[in-house]
Amino acid sequence: MPTFSAHDGTELAYHLAGDGPPVVCLPGGPTDSAYLGDLGGLSAHRRLIRMDLRGTGGSATPPDLATCRCDRLVEDVEALREHLGLTRIDLLAHSAGANLAALYLSRHPERVGRLALITPSVRAVGLTITGDLRLRTAGFRRNEPWFPEAFAALEAIVAGTATAGRWKAVAPFSYGRWDTAAQAHQADGDERKNAAVVAAFGAEGAFAPDATRAALARFTQPVLLLAGEVDLGAPPLAVAEFARLFPHAEFVIQPGGGHYPWLDDAVGFTTATAAFLEGRTAPAA
Repeated sequence: MPTFSAHDGTELAYHLAGDGPPVVCLPGGPTDSAYLGDLGGLSAHRRLIRMDLRGTGGSATPPDLATCRCDRLVEDVEALREHLGLTRIDLLAHSAGANLAALYLSRHPERVGRLALITPSVRAVGLTITGDLRLRTAGFRRNEPWFPEAFAALEAIVAGTATAGRWKAVAPFSYGRWDTAAQAHQADGDERKNAAVVAAFGAEGAFAPDATRAALARFTQPVLLLAGEVDLGAPPLAVAEFARLFPHAEFVIQPGGGHYPWLDDAVGFTTATAAFLEGRTAPAA
């Protein structure tokens, strides 16, 4: 597992998979990048460089957890670019990683080639995903055997009475298929989370939405925003609104996709994402 030093001396890790032009992959969570795997086979098209954010995976936990705040992670991405010797980087960011990608783009727009945001979080740009939108999106799953219990838990969470048990009950909504593979993926992700790092990532001061939106409006490189049709975390309507913040953005909805679309339909996901990264129009999924 290769490593590099951040500007403050923290030792950070990254993982390599596949061949072809490199694309730096930023995980959500924040957690380590293992859950991304090879992104459904995207490594057959591009050399994936998966970064473990500080305090996760193979990366060191800094003495000051305040340095894990999202805006402060920007310079870790820049240190990785410098370490790789790349003038520009193509970026792929999933979920909360999209916040980091947006802030990196804001600070270093000349360093970004193509940008793919996969089921992105919208915190950095100040968009609101209402409880009603999440409930309506959940309704697509009403024929699933687990739906009644999960939907009741979701209603309680939206009403402001979240508990650990209720968060666990809504896990099936994150996947297009709540099968054995999805359940194992969810369990593994739960084990990898560090609550202190998660809290530090989104701490007060992490985001300045007005400034970030202004920066995105000036960004003229190609951007892909991919939403899962049934994803509560990043419902298509919210991702479409995010896409409109860029001058040149393609918006793709993956049919039946959840928050981890490469698990739900690897072929559909890699076809759309590889086409975009290779400079072709991403086909309608």
